[in-house]
Amino acid sequence: MGFYTSPSFFIVLAALAIPAAACGVMERGLKAWGMVASAIMLAFLFGSSSAQSAAFALFVCVACTCAYATLASWKSGKKSMVVYRVFLAATIAPLVAYKVGAVFDQNILAFAGISYVTFKAVQVLIEIRDGLITELRPADYLYFLTFFATITSGPIDRSRRFMDDVRRQPTRAEYLDMLSRGMLLLLLGAVFQLVIASVAKYYYVPTRPLATPSIAYGVARQVANAYLYGIYLFFDFAGYSMMAMGASYCFGVRTPRNFRAPFAAVDIKDFWNRWHITLSTWLRDFVFMRFVRWATKRKVFGSRLSCACAAYMVDMALMGAWHGLTADYLAYGVYHGALLAATEAYQKKSSFHRRNRDRIWYRLLSWFITMQLVFFGFALFSGQLHLIAERIING
Repeated sequence: MGFYTSPSFFIVLAALAIPAAACGVMERGLKAWGMVASAIMLAFLFGSSSAQSAAFALFVCVACTCAYATLASWKSGKKSMVVYRVFLAATIAPLVAYKVGAVFDQNILAFAGISYVTFKAVQVLIEIRDGLITELRPADYLYFLTFFATITSGPIDRSRRFMDDVRRQPTRAEYLDMLSRGMLLLLLGAVFQLVIASVAKYYYVPTRPLATPSIAYGVARQVANAYLYGIYLFFDFAGYSMMAMGASYCFGVRTPRNFRAPFAAVDIKDFWNRWHITLSTWLRDFVFMRFVRWATKRKVFGSRLSCACAAYMVDMALMGAWHGLTADYLAYGVYHGALLAATEAYQKKSSFHRRNRDRIWYRLLSWFITMQLVFFGFALFSGQLHLIAERIING
């Protein structure tokens, strides 16, 4: 069963949402039924592959063992950073094995949603280490890891926010509002993903020869492909995210928003505040800020600006690797890291920017340049530029 793509998914979702709606209307707890619904959905997701089922079960066991062992260590006062790092490495190891294996066409420990679930498990471990999580109920944590609505395509929720939702009993009026919003998000997401994204994908022709019928036409075709792919990617991914939010709302979980008009961004920093928000904020909180603190404490860089620029490069390189250890994804990450670093340096040092940043003409020009850079990045991400380079080299 394909989540958010196959008719059978929506039929099963509707059947499972009816008891959830009954619980919500009667002001009864939604967590128990949500866990049952997640178990049923995961059985459909992994049921046709024993290898994926085993890999997912192994990951959940490892994540739970590492989280509770770390929590016990911290609560007992024996805060061993070595032990914490071992558990952190063990939690990340399945994702690393999967990404490395994929380079060699090997599905090592692979299961649908491994990237998203790993980031959720890592977040819990880090926040236990930081003292932000001092209590972790087994049922709540298991539900957080296995919640079906966001497991395959995000958004990447945070444990404390998620657990606040599942522990809180909404009133009838609150739940009915959530249910209506959920149904609207499911419908809008389906239009985004199944209609608009499909149309953009239909006209996206990445294999069109560069010089047919002329070089000018070929270049124009490739430029159009970059825009069509970016439009397709947005509506496809945003559609998935909206439907995941909609399904979550039906079960009383306010899964956070993942996109906020990214094509209205006026600079690259603004773009990443609007695009794949839950991933970019996860990386900001757990990579960027920690790298800055680490580098500042050790005086690695001569200035705060240099430190921030290096942090952007590390942050975005990891983002690229999270998507996959291929040249296209890694180049995409490095490219956006360089853009963010350049934007930070320009905005901090340019008096021209400070004088004009609020002027309409400047914002329009900044928006136009940003969009060209964004869509060029999509051409990197999709492998389109890789294909063009291969065709040029091979004649």
